[in-house]
Amino acid sequence: MTILDTQEKDPMLELDKSWTPEFEQWLDYCMTSGRIDPNLYQEYDVKRGLRDSTGKGVLTGLTEISDVNGYEIVEGRRIPVDGSLFYQGYNVTDLIRSHQERRFAFEETTYLLLFGSLPTRKQLDTFLKILAELQTLSVRFVRDVIMKASSENIMNALQRCILTLYTYDDRADDISVSNVLRQSLQLIAKMPLIAVYSYHSYQHFRKGEDLLIRNPKKGLSFAENLLFMLRPDGKYSALEAQVLDTCLVLHAEHGGGNNSTFTTHVVTSSGTDTYSAVAASIGSLKGPRHGGANLKVQNMFANIRENCSWKDPESLRSYLELILDKKAFDKTGLIYGMGHAVYTQSDPRCVILKEYARALAEEKHLTEEFQLYERVEEMAGEMIMNKRQLFKPVCPNVDFYSGFVYSMLGIPTELFTPLFAISRISGWCSHRLEELVNQGKIIRPAYKYVGRHRGFTDLDERG
Repeated sequence: MTILDTQEKDPMLELDKSWTPEFEQWLDYCMTSGRIDPNLYQEYDVKRGLRDSTGKGVLTGLTEISDVNGYEIVEGRRIPVDGSLFYQGYNVTDLIRSHQERRFAFEETTYLLLFGSLPTRKQLDTFLKILAELQTLSVRFVRDVIMKASSENIMNALQRCILTLYTYDDRADDISVSNVLRQSLQLIAKMPLIAVYSYHSYQHFRKGEDLLIRNPKKGLSFAENLLFMLRPDGKYSALEAQVLDTCLVLHAEHGGGNNSTFTTHVVTSSGTDTYSAVAASIGSLKGPRHGGANLKVQNMFANIRENCSWKDPESLRSYLELILDKKAFDKTGLIYGMGHAVYTQSDPRCVILKEYARALAEEKHLTEEFQLYERVEEMAGEMIMNKRQLFKPVCPNVDFYSGFVYSMLGIPTELFTPLFAISRISGWCSHRLEELVNQGKIIRPAYKYVGRHRGFTDLDERG
């Protein structure tokens, strides 16, 4: 038996084909019973997706952790402006600029998000030492949890491993702020190891590749250790580490209303444990509408390169028209990576990432590929506005360049969304702590019943 044979699909979750007619009938019942008249949402003024008719999020909470701005209010009117993002009151652009000649930008950002202020040099040194000590997993955990039942979806592996850590914690259910802070530091430090080791296990047990498990090095930043643990030779350039460090900072937090962070608040408000709360947030981020967008962008650009003369502006514009008309790529009519729920003129994360994408493309001799992204960015916003008859400007979001950056860094596509989770867990833990510190009520929004009441019928009398 080869090593690949040991993890073949188990049929226990399959439905016997003899039940197909009954299943199809049940499916029809679900589709009929579960469909609600869309006019009722307007009649009862339901804020679908917790957004109003303009797309603005419904106010459901307060936070000091981050601020996301895409408009200015002038005489009661919302005026689109260049976007801005603040962590604990500090402009993210300033945070990134301050680290151009320094390492550990993500670690310093994590400190800021958790504790509300920028660390002194002494505080940062202490914080780095503690995180380095926590960047470890027992041999038993790696062998019995990560390597067994490896998954091709690393987000699934992350969830499973995070939930299993519950059984290793003697105070797993203690939700005092002090204990949750301890758990948060542990999870922030261990998440990169779990993700990278899960990927290597999948490559080995499912694809027959050599097994590479490398311990992180003390003294390296999170970004440096990720590249060190991922690459067979463990080597990387200073620019590569800086770019990845910047990516981690830009994805670390984005307000309390994004889907995964709101999930953190909702689940935390129930009083559950940290491992369950983080696993729920990972489940949210796993969804392609939230965390998987940069992979969609990458697939779209691969499709563009295959199906048009992308160096010719007119050929490129014509193909983008086909995408918008649902005649090309995945036929959804979407140009992925364009548009954002809050940002209008620009997404500050995209503006920053574009600069690093340009520098990395020059180092990797991929300038022509970068120019393709730039041309699509220049064309797509206006084309979408005209096609959809929109008045709000359409700008590229952070996902537009992030997948391209990850691919230039040699990061496998299986780790695109897990890398998002490695970064965003700093934000999730900060919001979980904020929810606990403020002792909020359990979050319980209302759903209006729009069905009909019926009289009961005995089993033998039902037609």
